[in-house]
Amino acid sequence: MIFIFLHHETTNNKQKMASGFFALFDDVATLMDDVVTMSKIATKKTAGILGDDLAVNAEKGTGFVTSRELPVIWAITKGSFLNKLIILPIIIALSALAPWAVTPILMIGGLYLAFEGAEKIYEYIFPHHHTKKEEELEHKELLDEDIKTNEKKKIKSAIITDFILSLEIVIISLSTVAEKTMSVRIAVLLVIAIVTTIGVYGIVALIVRLDDIGFALMRKGEKYHKKSLEKIGESMVKSLPYVIKILAVVGTFAMLLVAGGIYVHNIPQIHEWLHALPKMLGDFLTGLVAGFAVLILIKTGTWIKNKVFKFAIDK
Repeated sequence: MIFIFLHHETTNNKQKMASGFFALFDDVATLMDDVVTMSKIATKKTAGILGDDLAVNAEKGTGFVTSRELPVIWAITKGSFLNKLIILPIIIALSALAPWAVTPILMIGGLYLAFEGAEKIYEYIFPHHHTKKEEELEHKELLDEDIKTNEKKKIKSAIITDFILSLEIVIISLSTVAEKTMSVRIAVLLVIAIVTTIGVYGIVALIVRLDDIGFALMRKGEKYHKKSLEKIGESMVKSLPYVIKILAVVGTFAMLLVAGGIYVHNIPQIHEWLHALPKMLGDFLTGLVAGFAVLILIKTGTWIKNKVFKFAIDK
């Protein structure tokens, strides 16, 4: 009797364990299904900002010595991952504890993007003319291989810009899963962070190495006597300078567009003023005005500081 009872208890325990395991498996499967579904929705919702992110970072990833292009992009990619590692826990915590703080943070970041875009336009209209002495100094710096300082500066600028764009991507993605459980929110944001970073910087790497791919196709075409490959490779090599110039324009436009969009979407008065205009034009004009407002403030502050400093020295 005792043996039968023990055997019955053991069988019950095994059945409970099995049912518990399948219940857990079912929960995990449901969670994964939710994550995949919500990740697709979040990706679609952030498609526009991802396009802007690609244009901005592709423009920032060019202009380096050929041998340094991929190391620079890898440095920016690592910075982008670090940005998202910082942003994710902060935004998740803020969305739970102080959701009102998310928008002001986003708007401050928008001012930086607007300023950077406006500064590029200002420098294009009013280029800084180097004196002969400055040009000689710059040439000497290149010969002395002090390019790394400039490289670090560009990498830092790219990572800061990426931080603002990543912030927008995370917040937009979070809005799609706001009603979901915390585990689904975290999982979706992690998926979006990883996929967007690898996707954007993978494409950036391909763009900056377009000429190398072209040369490889030309050599292959010559080796196997395939004129079509040679022509494709040649067109890729010739198109790279134009691609870089286009990216510079698109990247500037994208920064102003993203910055303007932040203000149009979050300040009802601005949205009301611009509702008659096409959305893209309204966002761009808002970003342009905000950017030049910040630029004027910074230029004025710098001018006053220089005047005060000069006055103090003369005195």
